[in-house]
Amino acid sequence: MAVELKVPAVGESITEVFIAAWLKGEGEAVAKDEPLVEIETDKATLEVPATVSGTLTRILKKEGEAAQVGEVIARIAEGEAVASEEVDGGAPGGGEVPAEEAPSRVTAEREPPVMPAAERLLAEHGLEAAEVKASGPGGRLLKEDVQRYLATQEEGTTPPEPAGPATGAVAERLEETVPMSPLRRRIAERLVRAQHSAALLTTFNEIDMSEVMALRREYRDLFEKRYSVRLGFMSFFVKAVVDALKLVPRLNAEIRGDDIVYRAYFDIGVAVSTPKGLIVPVIRHAERLSFAEIEKEIADFGRRARENKLTPEELQGGTFTISNGGVFGSLMSTPIVNPPQSGVLGMHAIQERPVALGGQVVIRPMMYVALTYDHRIVDGREAVTFLRRIKEAVEKPARMLLEV
Repeated sequence: MAVELKVPAVGESITEVFIAAWLKGEGEAVAKDEPLVEIETDKATLEVPATVSGTLTRILKKEGEAAQVGEVIARIAEGEAVASEEVDGGAPGGGEVPAEEAPSRVTAEREPPVMPAAERLLAEHGLEAAEVKASGPGGRLLKEDVQRYLATQEEGTTPPEPAGPATGAVAERLEETVPMSPLRRRIAERLVRAQHSAALLTTFNEIDMSEVMALRREYRDLFEKRYSVRLGFMSFFVKAVVDALKLVPRLNAEIRGDDIVYRAYFDIGVAVSTPKGLIVPVIRHAERLSFAEIEKEIADFGRRARENKLTPEELQGGTFTISNGGVFGSLMSTPIVNPPQSGVLGMHAIQERPVALGGQVVIRPMMYVALTYDHRIVDGREAVTFLRRIKEAVEKPARMLLEV
């Protein structure tokens, strides 16, 4: 019996998804609850499992195509696997499936699907897909995978010359047009909307990280042994942000029409970079969590973001956002507010710099921090007060424990 695989409901207000990657090909056996296809929404990438055990007989939506929630995207023949030649009874009219229409992934030992840009780069250098390790979703071979392989080969061997008459100069001018992913489109829409609908300003300060770094060194091993998670800087900043938001509640509020909505809870978004773009999972009720609980949530978010396992609900409803550009080496930047929030804190790289302390010039590990805020609701005095409170809390972390 043929069973239809439909796009499941993936979150409030989401009606359309894109097919990111098929994890099985037509004619392959599938087990119930086994991940079958990855779908992209404008907030996350999710895996859809097989609803029954059997054989994937027909894929109705190809990778990159859009599908509506509830739409049938594949069919599964329930029961024992059937031979690939018998899938859907072969070609129309009972004949053999033409070569150009035959499933591309029906053998047990198959090469990973190759993206067009990667395929061209492989051809230019006379390489086979099997020689290069794939890192894309569903085992897809990306252009970046080939480039990394070539870079490692250049250290010891010279890559083969491009096949055919194409020259290096011509190859460098090749272009590839690919659809913008739903996540990237969503990011673009929100950034443009933030610039057009809010009066954004940014204020800066710098933080001496000496005491936090000394505290981490002293208790790092004990903390990790007790809680099975590393003690990072982010938990200190989440705690400091909650403390500062209590002092300046307008940065935890939002504008709705002609009203200002104040919140008595603190859902802190923590920006996480993924190969597909920046996403912001939310730590709910951060004011109730310990340092260890915050670190565990952040570690879990990072792991599941890399595995495309975050749910849309985990990416919605933050009241304030923290973005750490320092992990990429950024020394200073102006983060953009995530609407309808009223503020975002940007952390940056820690760098040893000479500073004046007690009338003397000393070397200290310093971090620039930036607060971008919506001037429609937050005044400059409040923004500066908020950032100074962050500085005071991080430079004297005992204050956060004593709440003074």
